[in-house]
Amino acid sequence: MPGIPLPTHASERAVASREQGAGARRRGTRRRPPQRSGLAALTGRFARFAPLARRLRPAYPRPGRTGWRRWMPSWRQWLAGWALSMGLTGSLLAIAYAATDIPTNLNTYATQQDNVYFWSDGTPMARTGWVRRQAMPLKDIPQDVRSAVLAAENESFYSDPGISVKGLTRALVRTVGEGDTQGGSTITQQYVKNVYLTQNRSVSRKFTEAMIALKLDNKMSKDKILEGYLNTSWFGRGTYGLQRAAQAYYGKDVSRLNASEGAFLASLLKGAGLYDPTLSKANHKRAVERWSWILDRMVKTGKLSPSERAKYKKFPEPLKQAQTFDTGKQSDYLVELATQYAKKAAHISDKQFDLGGYQIYTTFDRKRETALTDAVTKARKKALKDDPKTAKAAHYGASSVATDGRILAVYGGPDHRTQGYNESNASTVPAGSAFLPFVYAAALEHGVHKTRDSTATPVTPDSVYDGDDGVPVSTPEGPYWDRSGKKVAAHNDGKKSYGQITLRKALAESVNVPFMQLGMDTGLATVRQTAEAAGLLSSSLGPQVPALSLGSSTPSAIRMASSYATFAAGGTHIEPYSVRRITRNGSPVALKTPGPHRAVGADVAREVTAALTDSFRTAHGDAAPASAQVAGKSGTTGDADTAAWYVGTNRSVSTAVVLYRIDLSKSLEPLPLKGIDGAAGAGVPYDIWAGAMSPLR
Repeated sequence: MPGIPLPTHASERAVASREQGAGARRRGTRRRPPQRSGLAALTGRFARFAPLARRLRPAYPRPGRTGWRRWMPSWRQWLAGWALSMGLTGSLLAIAYAATDIPTNLNTYATQQDNVYFWSDGTPMARTGWVRRQAMPLKDIPQDVRSAVLAAENESFYSDPGISVKGLTRALVRTVGEGDTQGGSTITQQYVKNVYLTQNRSVSRKFTEAMIALKLDNKMSKDKILEGYLNTSWFGRGTYGLQRAAQAYYGKDVSRLNASEGAFLASLLKGAGLYDPTLSKANHKRAVERWSWILDRMVKTGKLSPSERAKYKKFPEPLKQAQTFDTGKQSDYLVELATQYAKKAAHISDKQFDLGGYQIYTTFDRKRETALTDAVTKARKKALKDDPKTAKAAHYGASSVATDGRILAVYGGPDHRTQGYNESNASTVPAGSAFLPFVYAAALEHGVHKTRDSTATPVTPDSVYDGDDGVPVSTPEGPYWDRSGKKVAAHNDGKKSYGQITLRKALAESVNVPFMQLGMDTGLATVRQTAEAAGLLSSSLGPQVPALSLGSSTPSAIRMASSYATFAAGGTHIEPYSVRRITRNGSPVALKTPGPHRAVGADVAREVTAALTDSFRTAHGDAAPASAQVAGKSGTTGDADTAAWYVGTNRSVSTAVVLYRIDLSKSLEPLPLKGIDGAAGAGVPYDIWAGAMSPLR
């Protein structure tokens, strides 16, 4: 168009076009302020950084450079790249930390413990459980021992954040480069690995370990972490935790370790297979060097004075072998009894008990247990030698119980692995004439009734009864008839007649007939009540018929020993118990222990004991000095000849021994003894009893 210059460039044409359009709009509308879209605003903000971005953008090849330098980024680009990578790494770590939770389900194997049983003198007796571990409170672990572990494993433990960045980096490099994760773990990380993770070696596991360790360090006290670590770490010889390690290597509790012994145990954390000095000469050399280094580190970190260090010049040689426990034999019967009692008296569930950590201090006396076991073993071997066919089915049960209720010893069988049930606690065969003292005590305590609804007539040891064999049993209404319509009559051993005889002499000589009648006169319910009060279980007492007085009941050896102990204790009975104290990880567990109760009067108990003393003197007068406080009697089952007993006391200890025959492959019915019990009154049960109670004084 004439008079208007034409644009010479495309951009100029576009500008002219916009200006013409704008002019047209201005002529037709009111002027509005220009508005920018959100995207345009955001673009504007980033535009301010455009010059910096252009400077950081690599220019390849770089102008003004020659050779390989033309292709290298500038220092600004290196700095920007490093800052960006650090920012991304930090962000990723923060996200990972926030996303990581401390597991609520602990590694069961790492926290499971064994239960340890102790003899009455406090020495270890046995342990149960798959894992040899006993947790101990940190306060019970000596400070020197803790310091030795810190010096060996992580001296900055109380100041670090739970991980070592330097060590972790080194471990990750080794993992990637060599497939190994050695080194780089703090105590917190090792604890996390023990109780929360598996032992597999991988980068992912190491990363998870570090994240949990950081979070755990913020939520748990250092002392608690150290306590957990010391109780879950592997020390070799099948042990976990310092407590079991102290017992395995030095035969004592961790609380009794000194700094030198602690330094050696700390060295095992680096690898028990390499540092147990009993395994090889090379191990011994490594152990000594590591032990010495740890003690020196303790001095350097101020945890051990130079003068104290000077005391430990000689390497504390550990035991040649880890302490072992007798299992499968008598100790298993003891453990069985103690476990049953502990669960019941301390209200411990099976699930709680199986998790372990309990220290069970029993009442079992090591010396008495050995004496009783030896006596039974001797008798068993002799019987098998003399009459192997008959003796093959023989069973021996025995127990010693103190007058204060403590079960001191039991013989449960030849081997718990081959015979799982406990002979000393079995209610299998009748007590026979060993039951007579309960009838005697009931009559002396309550008197007798010769007529229906009459006032009780007192009975004394000198009261006379008919001792002839075959005398019918009478009631106030006349003879006692059984269900078949026959008169019930009592019989003495060998059907011997004694004529009129005092009750004390009848008990001393084990004459049955007077006691069957005495039981009827006293009242069978009263006899039963007295036997229960003395210690026999209601479930073991026989039917309330005349035969009850002659021992139709089937008490266990433990209960018979406990009941005779009642007479020796002046008529006071305490239920038999096998556990005196329980702790878990060093802390006391509430345990209900039985208390005393009056079973019979003290004067009655003295009279029963006097008659039992006469019984012992009559049969075994030369076995003990005149001053000895020994009382006891044999027990037979008459014509049935299915069981032989001897029960007696020596001062404050009562022991019961029973011998019977059962062929378990055929039936549970008792078989005749066929002479393997020896002579009546001086047979095998008495020999076992005397061996267990020796010396008689």
